[in-house]
Amino acid sequence: MCCVFIGDENRCSDPVLLPLRFVVSVGVLGPLSPAGIGPASPWSSEIEGRTGDITQKGYEKKRAKLLAPYISHIQGADPSLQVDGRVQSFLAVPAASQWNKPHAANSRDERFRSNLHTEAVHAALVGYRERRMPMPSKRRSVLVQSSVETCTPPDTSSASEDEGSLRRQGQPHPSVEHWFNRVIQGSSTSSSTSSTSSHPGGRPHAAVSTTTLADLMAHTQLDNHSLPPDVTGLSERPPGVSVRGVPRGCSQSSTLETADGVPVSSRVSSKIQQLLNTLKRPKRPPLREFFVDDFEELMEVQQPDPNQPKPEGAQMCPLTGEPLGGGINCPPSLLASLQHWGTTQPKSPCLTALDNTGKPVYTLTYGKCVWCVCVKLAFTLLNKLSSRNEPLLRPGDRVALVFPNSEPVMFMVAFYGCLLAELVPVPIEVPLTRKDAGSQQIGFLLGSCGVTLALTTDTCQKGLPKAQTGEVASFKGWPRLLWFVTDGKHVVKPPKDWHPLIRAASEEIAYIEYKTSKEGSTMGITVSHSAMLTHCRALTQACGYAEGETITNVLDFKRDAGLWHGVLTSVMNRMHVISIPYSLMKVNPLSWIQKVHTYKATVAVVKSRDMHWSLLAQREQRDVSLSSLRMLIVADGANPWSISSCDAFLNVFQARGLRPEVICPSASSAEALTVAIRRPPEMGVPPPGKAVLSMSGLSYSVIRVDTEEKLSVLTVQDVGQAMPGALACVVRVEGPPCLCRTDEVGEICISASSTGKSYFGLPGMTKNVFETVPVTASGVPIGDRPFTRTSLLGFVGPDSLLFVVGKIDGLMVVSGRRHNADDVVATALAVEPMKFVYRGRIAVFSVSVLHDERIVVVAEQRPDASEEDSFQWMSRVLQAIDSIHQVGVYCLALVPANTLPKAPLGGIHVSETKQRFLEGALHPCNVLVCPHTCVTNLPKPRQKQPEVGPASMIVGNLVAGKRIAQACGRDVAQLEDNDQFLYMQDVLQWRAQATPDHALFLLLNAKGAVASSASCLQLHKRAERVAVALMEKGRLNTGDHVALVYPPGIDLIATFYGCLYAGCVPVTVRPPHHQNLATTLPTVKMIVEVSNSVCILTTQAIMKLLKSKEAAAAVDVKSWPMVLDTDDLPRKKAAQIHKPPTPETLAYLDFSVSTTGILAGVKMSHTATSALCRSVKLQCELYPSRQIAICLDPYCGLGFALWCLCSVYSGHQSILVPPLELESNASLWLSAVSQYRLRVTFCSYSVMELCTKALGSQTEALRVRNVNLSCVRTCMVVAEERPRIALTQSFSKIFKDLGLSPRAVSASFSCRVNVAVCLQGTAGPDPTTVYLDMRALRHDRVRLVERGSPHSLPLMESGKILPGVKVIIANTETKGPLGDSHLGEIWVSSPHNASGYYTVYGEEVLHADHFSTRLSFGDTQTLWARTGYLGFLRRTELTDASGERHDALYVVGSLDETLELRGMRYHPIDIETSVTRSHKSIAECAVFTWTNLLVVVVELRGSEQEALDLVPLVTSVVLEEHHLIVGVVVVVDPGVIPINSRGEKQRMHLRDGFLADQLDPIYVAYNM
Repeated sequence: MCCVFIGDENRCSDPVLLPLRFVVSVGVLGPLSPAGIGPASPWSSEIEGRTGDITQKGYEKKRAKLLAPYISHIQGADPSLQVDGRVQSFLAVPAASQWNKPHAANSRDERFRSNLHTEAVHAALVGYRERRMPMPSKRRSVLVQSSVETCTPPDTSSASEDEGSLRRQGQPHPSVEHWFNRVIQGSSTSSSTSSTSSHPGGRPHAAVSTTTLADLMAHTQLDNHSLPPDVTGLSERPPGVSVRGVPRGCSQSSTLETADGVPVSSRVSSKIQQLLNTLKRPKRPPLREFFVDDFEELMEVQQPDPNQPKPEGAQMCPLTGEPLGGGINCPPSLLASLQHWGTTQPKSPCLTALDNTGKPVYTLTYGKCVWCVCVKLAFTLLNKLSSRNEPLLRPGDRVALVFPNSEPVMFMVAFYGCLLAELVPVPIEVPLTRKDAGSQQIGFLLGSCGVTLALTTDTCQKGLPKAQTGEVASFKGWPRLLWFVTDGKHVVKPPKDWHPLIRAASEEIAYIEYKTSKEGSTMGITVSHSAMLTHCRALTQACGYAEGETITNVLDFKRDAGLWHGVLTSVMNRMHVISIPYSLMKVNPLSWIQKVHTYKATVAVVKSRDMHWSLLAQREQRDVSLSSLRMLIVADGANPWSISSCDAFLNVFQARGLRPEVICPSASSAEALTVAIRRPPEMGVPPPGKAVLSMSGLSYSVIRVDTEEKLSVLTVQDVGQAMPGALACVVRVEGPPCLCRTDEVGEICISASSTGKSYFGLPGMTKNVFETVPVTASGVPIGDRPFTRTSLLGFVGPDSLLFVVGKIDGLMVVSGRRHNADDVVATALAVEPMKFVYRGRIAVFSVSVLHDERIVVVAEQRPDASEEDSFQWMSRVLQAIDSIHQVGVYCLALVPANTLPKAPLGGIHVSETKQRFLEGALHPCNVLVCPHTCVTNLPKPRQKQPEVGPASMIVGNLVAGKRIAQACGRDVAQLEDNDQFLYMQDVLQWRAQATPDHALFLLLNAKGAVASSASCLQLHKRAERVAVALMEKGRLNTGDHVALVYPPGIDLIATFYGCLYAGCVPVTVRPPHHQNLATTLPTVKMIVEVSNSVCILTTQAIMKLLKSKEAAAAVDVKSWPMVLDTDDLPRKKAAQIHKPPTPETLAYLDFSVSTTGILAGVKMSHTATSALCRSVKLQCELYPSRQIAICLDPYCGLGFALWCLCSVYSGHQSILVPPLELESNASLWLSAVSQYRLRVTFCSYSVMELCTKALGSQTEALRVRNVNLSCVRTCMVVAEERPRIALTQSFSKIFKDLGLSPRAVSASFSCRVNVAVCLQGTAGPDPTTVYLDMRALRHDRVRLVERGSPHSLPLMESGKILPGVKVIIANTETKGPLGDSHLGEIWVSSPHNASGYYTVYGEEVLHADHFSTRLSFGDTQTLWARTGYLGFLRRTELTDASGERHDALYVVGSLDETLELRGMRYHPIDIETSVTRSHKSIAECAVFTWTNLLVVVVELRGSEQEALDLVPLVTSVVLEEHHLIVGVVVVVDPGVIPINSRGEKQRMHLRDGFLADQLDPIYVAYNM
């Protein structure tokens, strides 16, 4: 029975909390089974299933319906307490035993859990208000399972009465702020329900409701500063346009505005807004204020809490166990005992093996069976195994014992057979597959032990994986082994005169037991013959073992307590062991209890898990008695949570003869063997102890007794006294082994002759662990006896009882506080474990991120758990751990059932799980990363200091002690250049007369053949025909703008000069792609409109395309200006060629889309055009006798100038290779360079990348085709970005075999305001590479470091500054000159600067200073153009052609694309490089910001199940290398990140697509 306390209405007035409080309170009202263990009430689970918010009215209906059958339980309650026909909120307090809680009968936990702790966790969760957090978006194909809930539209009801009243009544501002504070400050982690659901089509529903927290926040008048400024530049979407997944009819409800009035898709904006809301008021204390040094970022060091508990007790004294009794009957060795019993008690039973049904299949007796068979095996091993007539084994050799858990008999024979043969057995697990968790490490152990022989059974040998030859397969990392079967005909009977030598116990190695460390490495612990004997004697004395006793062993007999009790000590005392195999326990968890009853066993050796399993199945068996047990040894009593299993087991089985004092917890470690064990009651020992400890105190390694009513307490039981003959003490974990105080937790150390001897082959680690000498506080050793560290954390309690609170392997030190993995597992399991966690399988470990450990929780999700339920559970786990342990969880991952790596006998292989997590091979189906709440040691955001005034900064050519960062190319005036033509059309006319037949252009097709060519005269005549057509057919006026829409070719060049001849202004436009009109045609249309073109010149094919039905679906085809095709123009000569009135007249417009997604057209005058051609000609030494190859797009920037202008100006021959042709023939460009023996060639990064990827493995085939690149002197990459040094180096390495000089490849720099600032050219020093400190760069400082330094960033020079070009580095804000150690904006002054932006929107004024700006001090007369790129100048040791020291210009990145985060400047490419490196399946990556969040988009190259692996890896690498917290991780398909024709990422387009929900992501993770 239980008492029910009826509370008042005010106890739970918040409707959001009612469902949660309700679950906790009514959970004890269901009918209990007689023993108190039964299935949870179906109706309580139904309530728990409703995790979403419901209206007050709906809630009342639901509760009334559910309570109806149970109202009779409380009929006696005061009617006044029943208001409106419903029972008021109440809290239940159990009056009976604390264990009378329902259990699910059909589920079997791998771990046990404390019901007390479960209640504490639920109580903690009640204290939390439900906070909405964004649920991750997932494509349907990624879902591991589906459910009805995920296919239904989101709930549109009001979230709560509080919210509704806020919105309806318009309460005054303070209450809104108050409500918001309460919601946000409830926890640093929070739970959520999703505002959207996914449906099977993979396209999410738009959120219909506007009642979420996000919307409330967006529409409530909070302080302005609480919402970060929007940095998007989105424009209103035209009416009627349907965004993917958002129906046209839902415009009002499915789009909302941010505080700045920017409309965005509600699905993205509400989730990000919710995420921002969870970050508004962090629960953590604010970081301390300090200034960040120029070059050094100081991590925020966690300051010790002044109120933290400190140990106050006296220094402990070593604890001495009782003396180890000798006696005259003490055997000289264990083998002597075996021989004695084998000859004097031959028929006495030794070991009974059971099959999977629980029937005994074989009973081994001490005489014939054990002794005789062991002697046979020893003889066979020593005498019948040979290699090249030499015995295979010699005394002292190590032998692997590979026996399954169901073969205890054969294992025992093999173990003692090896000992009799003086061989060293190494028991290991059976490798089931070639990829077993930890199998490779076992192989390393066998290799280091020099194992060449493995003993196994016939059945086991047949079951091992086989190679094609039929032999046992060689396992990864294993040495080559000979497999020997120990049963049957292979074992030979020895001659009568052969007897094994029985020696007295010595210090020689008896056996090696393996242990897996926290990091996953496997070590072999050596145990000597004397230690083995002493340990058996100590166990015999401690447990009071008597000759002929029967013992039931449930543990693994190959190692640990199962080996010590069931194989070694049992033989010493002639005991009968009943061995229960793991496979039987899985089928029948009660089997061990039945065997205790059947055999009247006096001792049972079990683990807590076995007791827990038997509890779940105990109702199936009623006629068993445990009254024969005098000792129930709990081998894992060192696990703090074993007390819950012990108490629950006693509670149930006390009625069946189990006495409370019989339960004897034990603590052991692989190094020290048995550390302590509670003595059986007949030994007159003190009563068992129990301690209720504060978890907060334990996290500081301090013991503080608390009360069980507190939420965050740990109840532990003692593990008895130290072993006989042992000395125990507790030392501090870190630093020298200093003795702890009496109220301090430390590592237990044991000094005894019964401990392990060493780690095999690891002398350094052996000294640290097996030869520790504890010291006092003053540093004085406590004695000369060496102690062995046990890896157990604990303390000595009253009556000299040892208490263990955790293990070193599970210790996680987070921000200076210690947490135990087992404790965190128990807390996670207490949050509705049966509902979500498959078989209670949870792994907890820590990973190091940003100089601190971070907790990771991985759980197996039940197959029937829905997406939203699982996310809800994860949120509650975060809250529970935060409340109980006061620590944040970094990552919580759910994986499908049965996918975590398993340990040999069930359980989770934690180190392997951690390894998979770090490698991105865990494949979770749900993941939640919470860096915002648990990363508290980020560097302080940079505080920008006021700039120093000009007067104190500039003196002559120095700025604050540094040389002013300015440089210039060669002086054009001093260089001879006879072609001083002002107009390009004059140059072409002159060339047509002077060298009419000189071929200027050769256009190659995909096969490498010349598709068309043009001499000077041919080009002149074709241009004339175009001019006549424009004037006669088009009737255009001078100065009209004409759009040229042509594929790359000579037609484009001819029509360009035709426009100049007619006095029109040409605008080159990339033609639309016939297979992708929907995205390419609107760009064409936009350029035509923005450039104000009155006519379009094109080919017949493109003209048809522009007016086709397909085009009409993308644009309004009726609004095109006049379209003329130039395929068949009449052969007419122009009456006259237009002469511009002044050289400053507009020559052409250059339109391109920048990397920030802005369409920008610049005006190029005739002066600038000819100056540009002259500079390029001088830099690259271009003359009529030269040939160059151009593999660039001819539509804008330097690509257009090289393709259309430079050949005409300089007279050299250009071999034109359209980049599009490389898609069908990747070697086209390089073959052309080789065929024509070209010294100079130009390409783009996209061309270089294509060649690198497509031809990387074909260099041999190219060599066979006589492709030779040794002729190339300069290969210049044309781009408007930072040089891609990794790509250029790869290209150089790959094609080095074809003769390409590593010095030939170089970068260039062009931008909108000046299309050619730098080009390597043919003369001058080689391009240089420097290495920068990336941390200093974030502060706009340039600090050079050595190659390979941490945080180093390689940067390649962007070519040589062109003749006539002057460059200076200026401060972006003050516009003053900077020194050469600073990063600033590159300003350029040159005759070929563009004269301004061209736009029809009248925005020229906004950008006027881009083209004509002056320094705020220093040289204030020169007019400069601002490039919009950040970079720096560095004077090198090299000399240029004039003999001066060479100034190198380094471009770091676009100013528009930099991310201002935490007061520092980040360049997207740096973050993207780190992210791409974090996992092999990331094909491409792009980053951008929205409000204050960093969004990372990654393209997944592998299978979709890897998508969620990327989320924690991406978050961690950005934290580690850039000290930034990633807000959103978006995983998309390859090819989603938009790239322009120059191969540059269009991050702003991507950002717009993300906010409009058009990316169709595989997964979107919102980090908390």
